[in-house]
Amino acid sequence: MDGLRELYQEVILDHGKNPRNFGRPVCHEVSYQADGSNPLCGDNISVYLNIDNNGIVTNAAFDGRGCAISQASASLMTEIVVGKTKEQIELLFNCFHKMCTAKDQQTETYIDFADDMDRLQVLSGVRQYPVRVKCATLAWHTMSVALKGERNNNA
Repeated sequence: MDGLRELYQEVILDHGKNPRNFGRPVCHEVSYQADGSNPLCGDNISVYLNIDNNGIVTNAAFDGRGCAISQASASLMTEIVVGKTKEQIELLFNCFHKMCTAKDQQTETYIDFADDMDRLQVLSGVRQYPVRVKCATLAWHTMSVALKGERNNNA
């Protein structure tokens, strides 16, 4: 188990130091955008999504400041949501949120998201530290707010 924990920590640190899809998209208009903050720890994030005429996310990005967990979560999220519909993203968000908050480690995962949830498993350890759950879920809550057409998420 220690080897797995070390691997998870390495993935979090890698995404935290070298976040994927970091920065506001400049090459095209943004379909949805929202800003989120966690006043307890000072994390701030903006999420940007482009959705095509078929309702599919074609681009996802974020910017902001925060701890390694919030940055890694946002980085992984932006990689995973591309190619999905709003409905699929909402289901995936619910699975991710349950993974981060459920007392037992058995959470419902839709078969379509098994690979995505495997990738997100690196963040599952936050359930042992309730204060860190908000760090891991801030980007996801902010994305959910953006998809509802709202602009702000203050966790």
